[in-house]
Amino acid sequence: MTIATDALVIAAHPDDAEFGVAGTVARWTQTGRKVAYVVCTSGDKGTSDRSLASEQLVKIREKEQLEAARLLGVERVEFLRYPDQSLEDTPEFRKEIVRQIRIFRPEIVATSDPYRRYIWHRDHRIVGQVVLDAVYPYARDHLAYPDLLDQGLQPHKVKEVWFWGADDVNHRIDVTETFERKLSALKCHASQVREFTNPNLESWLRRRCREMAGDEPFQLAEGFHRVVVPG
Repeated sequence: MTIATDALVIAAHPDDAEFGVAGTVARWTQTGRKVAYVVCTSGDKGTSDRSLASEQLVKIREKEQLEAARLLGVERVEFLRYPDQSLEDTPEFRKEIVRQIRIFRPEIVATSDPYRRYIWHRDHRIVGQVVLDAVYPYARDHLAYPDLLDQGLQPHKVKEVWFWGADDVNHRIDVTETFERKLSALKCHASQVREFTNPNLESWLRRRCREMAGDEPFQLAEGFHRVVVPG
């Protein structure tokens, strides 16, 4: 079964999308555009609380992600449940991302930038690279993973890829009006924001979005490196 969407957000962990693209997602959904999430891991290592087992953390973080997605108007969330901190660029993982792209058939795919320098979660780099390869050329070509055709998953051409967390931002989205929804969605991830070292999440996030706006005529922005995919 395929589910046509306008945008597909592919994140390594619960909360990545809220940090990177939630204000933009809120803009999309409030204008009627359909958005889906694919979350590659359940973030089963993302805590400093030694009383929490990974199995408990998975349940907590998936629930938090569903709450955040609902608040943003995201229509569907798929959890792939790969182990946290263990993503690898393998044919099997790439095939799964191709499968998700062919299921959701988006015009835009948003994900983490694989080319961010120095300090960057390894899962973020791996997801970004695998998504980029899955978009072009694998999701496009019918002879790539031909068994997907037997599942009714026809080739699909993504038009654009938007990378959050990029060092070289070339595309900014005005999130001034959707900032509060972004903040509220991020606060849904209570298990994570309490780990946040900054004592004031809102002021940190507002400052970050203000800096991202740069010289644009709007106050708050999310920034991306936007790539137009060849035909």
